[in-house]
Amino acid sequence: MKTQIIGMILALCLASPSFAEDSKSPDAQNTFIAVGTAKTKKTGLAFLDIQTTGSTQAYSEIIRTTITNDLLFMDAFKFADKAAFVGDPNKMSNWTTIGVEYLIQAKLSIENNALVLEARLTETTGGKDLINKRYVSLINESKTLAHTFANQIVETLTSLPGIFLTKITMVCDRTGKKEVYIMNYDGSDIRELTKHRSVTVGPNWSPDGTKIAYTVYAKHRDNTKNPDLYELDFRSNSIRLLSNRKGMNSGAAYSPDGGKIALTMHFLGNAEIFSMDANAPQSVVRLSKSFGNSVNPSWSPDGKKITFISDRAGAPMVYVMAADGGNVQRLTFAGKYNDSPSWSPQNNKIAFSGWIDKGFDVFIMNPDGTNIERLSKDTGSNEGPAFSPDGNFITFNSNRTGQDNIYVVNGDGTFTRRLTYGLGNCTSPKWSMPPGKK
Repeated sequence: MKTQIIGMILALCLASPSFAEDSKSPDAQNTFIAVGTAKTKKTGLAFLDIQTTGSTQAYSEIIRTTITNDLLFMDAFKFADKAAFVGDPNKMSNWTTIGVEYLIQAKLSIENNALVLEARLTETTGGKDLINKRYVSLINESKTLAHTFANQIVETLTSLPGIFLTKITMVCDRTGKKEVYIMNYDGSDIRELTKHRSVTVGPNWSPDGTKIAYTVYAKHRDNTKNPDLYELDFRSNSIRLLSNRKGMNSGAAYSPDGGKIALTMHFLGNAEIFSMDANAPQSVVRLSKSFGNSVNPSWSPDGKKITFISDRAGAPMVYVMAADGGNVQRLTFAGKYNDSPSWSPQNNKIAFSGWIDKGFDVFIMNPDGTNIERLSKDTGSNEGPAFSPDGNFITFNSNRTGQDNIYVVNGDGTFTRRLTYGLGNCTSPKWSMPPGKK
């Protein structure tokens, strides 16, 4: 059995008779289910009661609830009703008769002041263990432990990274000022990160999730306010100024390797896209060149292209260019105003907001501008779309209830859910990558 250490590392390698054998992980290319087909067929799961020892009952309830909620969030799974099962739970054929395709079993104990979850995911057809691992965490990290196992279930069955340890950053005005906030993928554990007591806009994550770049309308010595670019570093718990060049310094987007930041500046005249060295922000290279304005850059996952918005031909539309500024192509030709392009992690879609009728709606299209699909309609104004790191969801802000709040929608436009409540107006959501992923 493999042991996975969660949170603060505790090296525990203890044997367990009931979880003694380690089933090898499936090949990375072996996809058991396609999440995109969830709207027509959901994968059947059964989750047996977690075996507990000692004083672990309260933790087991937290873990079970967390794993269940995580997997249901995917909108690709359904859990069997316990009342529908009759017979020996160790006989896989009994599960298949009620539509269960995968069985989740777990045992929880406390060893050396650490939580130990011995967990299995078994394919009911054939009885093969797809996961058979021990997860170890600090006592107060039961949710992290649960999220980690749920992530592994998703990655095993779909070959896509689980999102249950990811976070979303955004701007909210709960205090009367626009500040940067973060929350878990499902809207829980909300925290205010900045206290500039000004207007902050456009937060975005570094690829490793250790930094957030954002813009603040800061007061300069001449008593004027300027949109300056800052970077918050979680590791050092510090904030540094990246650029206070005169005029706009906004729309920051880290390159996939974290070495560069694309952003909009107009210290040379009109607003254009520049590339900044993330480690030496005094070094910038102009990428876009036109008589119009170019804003809101977004890198392709392979780092070879940048999509952006430009009004060089009249109305703001989506364009794409090579990472060095060459080979500029226009992608959209419809609507009054296009904004906020965002590349999918699989490099196969671009999301953007477009004004066609009475307000903005969320759209997706192929990277060459073909096959445009509309994901929202007649629900207020829907802006700022950004893909989840597995490509299955898009987060955005919408004023459909009066104030702007953060929502998540499946990539096919189904199953929209609201994430923020009571934070005032919240806009500009961006999703972090899973821990350890780039």
